Amino acid sequence: MGNLLKKDFKYWNNWRWQLKNRIKTPEGLKKYFKNLTEDEEKGLKLTAEEFPIAVTPYYLSLADPYNPECPIRKQIVPRYSEIDPKKQISCDPNALEEEGEIPHLTHRYPDRVLITLTTMCPVYCRHCMRKRKVGKPERAITEEEFKPIWEYIKKHTQIREVLISGGDPLVLSNEKLFHYIRQLKKIDHIEVIRIGTRTPVILPQRFYDEELLKFLEEISPVWMVTHFNHPKEITEEVSLAVKNIRKTANPVLNQTVLLKGINDNPQTMEELFRGLIRIGVKPYYLFHCDPIYGVVHFRTPIEVGLKIMSHLRGRVSGLAQPIYALDLPHGKGKVVLSPQYLVKKEGRKHYFRNYEGEIVEYEF
Repeated sequence: MGNLLKKDFKYWNNWRWQLKNRIKTPEGLKKYFKNLTEDEEKGLKLTAEEFPIAVTPYYLSLADPYNPECPIRKQIVPRYSEIDPKKQISCDPNALEEEGEIPHLTHRYPDRVLITLTTMCPVYCRHCMRKRKVGKPERAITEEEFKPIWEYIKKHTQIREVLISGGDPLVLSNEKLFHYIRQLKKIDHIEVIRIGTRTPVILPQRFYDEELLKFLEEISPVWMVTHFNHPKEITEEVSLAVKNIRKTANPVLNQTVLLKGINDNPQTMEELFRGLIRIGVKPYYLFHCDPIYGVVHFRTPIEVGLKIMSHLRGRVSGLAQPIYALDLPHGKGKVVLSPQYLVKKEGRKHYFRNYEGEIVEYEF
């Protein structure tokens, strides 16, 4: 384990080496994490049988081996809470039923679709909404599976946007990834391509690959949507990865999930969003955690998110403020959640509460 975390430039900055040397067993994690809690001990014994483990040496190196409250450690180490019936209550059994008639394709909104190109991720995050599907087994879709997806999109001309997701599509070889994106680019009515990936956070070395960067420049603009949850994830390696992406003339957005015990306080979120803007990443969404089995213990009351959004207003610029959103059950779409600033209305007079809590009269 010590050798795996030794930052030898020859190997450490090679994304394929990072993938190949992922820690994927309870025994591997036990070699790194000390003073495991009872929840973690039981999680490594029981939860790992139901939900897969994988973490890159890079992302593992960010975790505190001695502190169970470390926000990175909580995203890596399985806990019994993930399968404990007392914790996993009020789950939505249909929350993951995203696909329609064609495997690996989701067409929820009229003008956009989602394609899952692979079930593999560099890290299997403990809060993942697709944790019942990813890594079971690790595989990429075949050309035969991609063909009906491509034909469906080509046939439905109301589709303007394609989100490429997974798993994480950036684990694919350059050859496969480039092929699928070029095929989508051939469809005349596709205006926007998004890539949903956490590799800038957990495998930033992926964006040290000159061949990938050249391709991203060739197909620009592609919207790169990543997933930072905590300021501890903003490192020098990550800053370089983001800088490399931005050099290809592609924008970088971020989706954060509100997670109990990880980022559920205003100060942490303010630090995170300030840090993202500093390196050139626009906070896009703050998602309320979905009621997924295996994830429910990470959920917070909606009021926690509203309090965070109220805190951000006036303290950070609009550039650093995401949209707080909740995904409705049964595929009914996202709704925006926002603090109520209009307190009351009396004739033409409106009374607003500002970010400092002061009530201000406004006449219209």
